[in-house]
Amino acid sequence: MKRLAIPLFLMMCVMGTVNAQTKPAARKPAAKASPSAKTKTTAAPAIKPQDIEEGKMLLTKSDCLACHKVDTKVVGPAYADVAKKYPYSTANVDLLSSKIINGGSGTWGAVPMAAHPSLAAADAKKMVTYILSLNAK
Repeated sequence: MKRLAIPLFLMMCVMGTVNAQTKPAARKPAAKASPSAKTKTTAAPAIKPQDIEEGKMLLTKSDCLACHKVDTKVVGPAYADVAKKYPYSTANVDLLSSKIINGGSGTWGAVPMAAHPSLAAADAKKMVTYILSLNAK
């Protein structure tokens, strides 16, 4: 074990140095826009109650409940904890639905989440919409 510890430590140090060297330069603050300039809104679209219900129904029929519960951590995080970490937005719905379909690991610990490649993207988005709606309740 000691033989592996030193090379791993050195590799981590080198990776840290490489990452530090490749970080983008600090950005200058953006110039203030004139009051007449049009601004883009970044507000998330309203959650449709129908999508919440369909998402909840899809989750109950899936294998997700083997590893996740609404309020309790099982193998994976509780849905309520996911909703606290990821506020409802189009970007977060896309990110999390992609993780459901492709699988993932590292965000909530060492145990990887299984991929669900046969799940339709629209269904995954409804499931995520339901999960993220739990933060609003």
